[in-house]
Amino acid sequence: MTALHEAPAALRAPEEKPVKKSRFRRDRSLLIMVIPAVVLLIVFNYVPMFGTATAFQRYSIYAGFWHSPWTGLETFRQLFADPLFWSALGNTLMLSLVQLVFYFPVPIALAMLLHSIMSSKIRTIVQSVVYLPHFFSWVLAVTIFQQMLGGAGALNQFLRSNGLATWDIMTNPDTFKLLVTSQVIWKEAGWGIIVFLAALAAIDTQLYEAAAADGAGRWRRMWHITLPGIRGVIVLMLVLRLGNVLTVGFEQMLIQRGAVGRDAAEVLDTYAYFYGVVNANFSLGAAASLFKGVLSLLFLLAANKIAHLLGEDGLYRQ
Repeated sequence: MTALHEAPAALRAPEEKPVKKSRFRRDRSLLIMVIPAVVLLIVFNYVPMFGTATAFQRYSIYAGFWHSPWTGLETFRQLFADPLFWSALGNTLMLSLVQLVFYFPVPIALAMLLHSIMSSKIRTIVQSVVYLPHFFSWVLAVTIFQQMLGGAGALNQFLRSNGLATWDIMTNPDTFKLLVTSQVIWKEAGWGIIVFLAALAAIDTQLYEAAAADGAGRWRRMWHITLPGIRGVIVLMLVLRLGNVLTVGFEQMLIQRGAVGRDAAEVLDTYAYFYGVVNANFSLGAAASLFKGVLSLLFLLAANKIAHLLGEDGLYRQ
């Protein structure tokens, strides 16, 4: 009996190797194309992870990594005892919440709007226009907002010329979170529609035709066909967004930090930069970055678990 059961396995074993070889031969060009991206990923994402060990040292650039004394969790005790760190964490979470509420739905709505345009020529022009700000640097984006909404900007010049009171927008700490979110919407919403447009293109058009024949209006078709058709992609992008919740734009905050003050614009990334790199306290900066990475991973796993509980795939299928 044992020989009978083992025979099929022995016969199948030689067949697996030719199949693997044929697949490798078939995908060889694609694998070669992927090699540079994998090398960049390893060099710039995985190799620097060894530097997080400095969070457990009293690191000195003169002593180097191998000769700096180990301090255990002392740097983290110093980090958690700093009220500026908790202020930066609070600002980061609040900014992420505001952007999640006001920014995340915008690419979805914009993608559905573009998808409903029948003329491909008009759709191409609109897509080109909304894609363009993504390629601007944050220096240029903030400069454009300064020219439009700053103290000497176009809006305040118009208000002064008509005898009206000017608005303090670019330097007001109370409205800074809304200002930052509006900048993100203007710069990144167009780029964010790409994934949703691909998901919309995968919906069978016969569903819309059948619904229209049954008398369903545009809003009913959107609610019962469009949104369910892209629900999986929406959940996936939401999970990824929650995993990136502690990253709110280092360059954007750094440029505007001096205008609105540290209390409004200090986030985890700028905290690690100013109190870690600028002050040459590299261990503190590494500890803040490591804390951010671990917390982001927990957010990602929690969001993915909730997606599975709601019946969605999330990052992967169970």
